[in-house]
Amino acid sequence: MRWKRLADLRIDNDLTQQQVADILHCQREVYRRYESGVRELPLSYAIILAKYYNVSLDYLVGLIDDPTQ
Repeated sequence: MRWKRLADLRIDNDLTQQQVADILHCQREVYRRYESGVRELPLSYAIILAKYYNVSLDYLVGLIDDPTQ
């Protein structure tokens, strides 16, 4: 599954893949694989990113369209 919201949120926040990888304490290539859907994003990373971007997990994974719910 491709995580389009991961890329959208990263770009909207003017971050590079390397900067997000640094937030997650992983390599850029690993993060790139999460963003492209090659690797499954661990729940612990999804929680970190939802908190960082101030959005709900449901929004992050594409279940809802309102980031505040």
